[in-house]
Amino acid sequence: MQYLHNIGAYFLMIAEMFRKPTKWSVMRTLILKDIDDLIIGSLGIVAFISFFVGGVVTIQTALNISNPLIPKYLVGFATRQSVILEFAPTFISIIMAGKVGSFITSSIGTMRVTEQIDALEVMGINSLNYLVFPKFIALTLYPFVISIAMFLGVFGGLIAAVYGGFGTLEDFVAGVQNDFIPFHMVYAFIKTFVFAFVLATIPSFYGYYMKGGALEVGKASTTSFVWTSVVIILLNYILTQLLLS
Repeated sequence: MQYLHNIGAYFLMIAEMFRKPTKWSVMRTLILKDIDDLIIGSLGIVAFISFFVGGVVTIQTALNISNPLIPKYLVGFATRQSVILEFAPTFISIIMAGKVGSFITSSIGTMRVTEQIDALEVMGINSLNYLVFPKFIALTLYPFVISIAMFLGVFGGLIAAVYGGFGTLEDFVAGVQNDFIPFHMVYAFIKTFVFAFVLATIPSFYGYYMKGGALEVGKASTTSFVWTSVVIILLNYILTQLLLS
């Protein structure tokens, strides 16, 4: 019953988030701050992970394709498919659930503990719109982050293949270009938009409705990371089944 109650409260929170909007001059400042915190502040870790994971995918693929009858361009093909279809949209989102999700939960949870949310309500401000809506708008730019992850994942694979002696530049590029299906990019970005909504709302839910003191802020951050990751993985399965099968 507790899970059903939480689900109901979650959807009520989403509905309330769009009601009684904060005036634009204030909202613009909040959105720009959240873009800086959630999007720009995440580019470094996303770039680092994407580059090296792309390289690892290439090395593992090359080492497992040792048969001389298998064309060398398949290394680039496998790297492209792995990065675009799964690694960039899904696994980067799980990493972001830890970084961005924990930040959102702890920042809103701290405001709850210090009664700043109560102060907003007393002043007649819709606190959910004030706190959650800017994060939702900021994370609509999340596909930009995933685009960088895709590019650097494939580029990292290219560097690993060429300088690791697993293939030539021409073979890798031919593999990246081989049998490219544009809908795979559409599929990846549909998943990205859905995951962005999850990243904005579930951590906000656990931060907004938490109870207790400073210790509970940490517990709420952990819980939000777990549930955000679980929902991303489940939605990944559902969307893959709907869009690719």
